[in-house]
Parts: sequence; structure tokens; C-alpha cells
Amino acid sequence: MTYIQDFEKIITEQLARVERMKEGEAFADFEHMDKIVIGVIDGDGIGPVIVREAQRVLEVLLKEEIVSGKIELRQIQGLTIENRIAQNATVPAEVLAEIKACSVLLKGPTTTPGKGDNLPNIESANVTLRRELDLFANVRPVFIPEKNIDWVFYRENTEGEYALGSRGIEISPDIAIDFKVTTTGGTQRIAKAAFEYARANGGKNVSIVTKANIMKKTDGKFLDLCYQVAKDYPEIKVDDWYVDIMAANLVNEQIRSNFNVFILPNLYGDIITDEAAQIQGGVGTAGSANVGGKYAMFEAIHGSAPRMVADGIADYANPSSILKAAEMMLRHIGQAQKADKLSDALQAAQAEKSMTGDSSGETAAAFADCVLARL
Repeated sequence: MTYIQDFEKIITEQLARVERMKEGEAFADFEHMDKIVIGVIDGDGIGPVIVREAQRVLEVLLKEEIVSGKIELRQIQGLTIENRIAQNATVPAEVLAEIKACSVLLKGPTTTPGKGDNLPNIESANVTLRRELDLFANVRPVFIPEKNIDWVFYRENTEGEYALGSRGIEISPDIAIDFKVTTTGGTQRIAKAAFEYARANGGKNVSIVTKANIMKKTDGKFLDLCYQVAKDYPEIKVDDWYVDIMAANLVNEQIRSNFNVFILPNLYGDIITDEAAQIQGGVGTAGSANVGGKYAMFEAIHGSAPRMVADGIADYANPSSILKAAEMMLRHIGQAQKADKLSDALQAAQAEKSMTGDSSGETAAAFADCVLARL
């Protein structure tokens, strides 16, 4: 029967993936690097506008490190929709080589052609980069000081239901089966990333989110492995919650400020982080990171906004999300104090400047000037 052969192929591929993970690279040690290279990618649409302002802010914050040669801001060209179409490549080979020569990336939004765009069917650049750089952790912070909320979500980025989301099997017209994947290596590395962040940022609490009472093999394995990793961080307070209860906890004003860092499998992380971002004010208000062992990519959550470019108002794009991503990047490379300065300045600018996304509001440059004035 064909479906048995399909299932056998899936198992064989996943076992091979497990073996590749065992040979994976160690986490980058930024403290002992001779030089940290930050690749700056403009992207498409409003990307060049907002990334330019983020780079201006970073050049001020990191002036000492740039002058000493400890940190380099390196412009990466060619990850534009025009060049990708011209080469018929999601990420052109020469661009990928330049990217892999960097330590981390600060990336503007890139355009993925849609069905009605009359463009070649090129895969999302983000999907390709996550795969090529093995960016297994999707990290999203939600910070609302007036509500005493300071959350950081570590969502596993390569497994769970999404690993084989397009590989389900239709047994017959009456039954279809999808698959959920949990591996030892995949879980250990997302847990380690979350605990390392908690340790590096003042010993924040860590909460593990699963449905291990129902999904006993996959979520049960995820939960057990996270607790095993936690033993290496005895100073960190750890607890665990079922995903449905955690969804309720995030809107419970009496307890939600008790949470700091979350570890979640892929699907639950997708859902819970959208809920959390909505509490903050919408999915466009937060920065995002995709983190691996050797590489990490930090970006704005929103898209490239081609309509703003077409309407001639790209200069009025809000750079808040990319600046939040820059803050996350600073924390990732061990510059927590500078990240704190950026966070404070960003909050002050958001309170002062009205970013309407059209000519009735402030420009991206004016907003960045406000941030710089508070550094």
C-alpha cells in the first residue's frame, strides 16, 4: 500500500535528520569572538527605509566596539525581490555565502511573490534562511511596562506539527493522518537557548508549555527533556503549564506578570505568541528572531509594505519593529546594557512620536532622531 511506503520514507528522513543534528555546531561564544560581524540586509519595499534608521542607532550605540574592531556592521547586498527573480533563486548563492560569513543578521522584510503577482513562484527567503542556517528557535519578546509584562517566547522552529505539515497521509476517503515530530536534539537545543537567555538576563523564570497530559509521547518527551536541561541552570526557577491554561494565564492580570521566559513546541508557540503580541498592541509591534547554534537572524515582524512605496509614503514607515529586533540582537551578542538603553529610548520615542504610517504622522528618520536623542 502506498501510504505505508510514504510513512516509511518519512521515518527514514527524520532518522537521518536526527543524526545530522548530533553533528551540529556548538552555540556561538560571542564573549570570546575576535570580531562579531553583524550582517545588515535592507530587504524590499520599506525595508531600506527602516533598516537605515536601525543602522544609524546601532552605529551610535556600538561606536566604541566598531572603532576598536570588536564589532563590524557589514552591508549584505542582493537579497531583493528583483535580484532573486533575475537569478530565479530564493537566496542567490553568492548572497548566502556572504550571509554565512556573518555572526548575526539584522534583516529588513523581504517580499514573497503571491499567486496574483505574475512573478516566479519563489519560496520565502525567510523559510530558506531558516533551513540553510538551521535557525531552530523563533524568539519573540513582548514588553508592556505599564502592565508589568516582560515576556520572551522561545518557540521551537523546525519540529512539531509543522515539520511534516505538507506530508500527511490520506489513508482513504474517510481518514487522513498528519504527523508530529519531537526529537531529543531538537528539544534540547531550544531548551538550552531559553535557559541561556534567562541566565544572561538576570535569572528570569522559565515556563515550559505543552499538552503533555494528552500528547504523552511527543509533548511528554518535550517536557521531560526541558526539565533535564534545567538541571544545568539550578539558579533558574522553572515551572510547566498546559497550553490551554497558559492561553488563559496571559490574559489573567493577577498572575501574568509572574511569567518571564517561555519554551514551547512549534504549533503552541505559533498560537501563543500571536495572542501575546495582540495584548501588546498587535503583531506589528514586536521584533522577532530566528536563532540557531552558529547563526541568528533578527527582523521586523511586518511585511515589506509595497503599497506604501507605490503611494510615495515609504519614508513614513514605523521603524519600531526593526529597532526592537536590534535590541534583541544586542542581547543575543552579550550587549545587554546597550540593549536596555535602546529599549528605554524606544519606549520614550513611542510615547512622544505619532507614527501613523502616512504623511500625517512622523517620518522614520524623525522617529529614529527621537530615539537617538534619548541614548
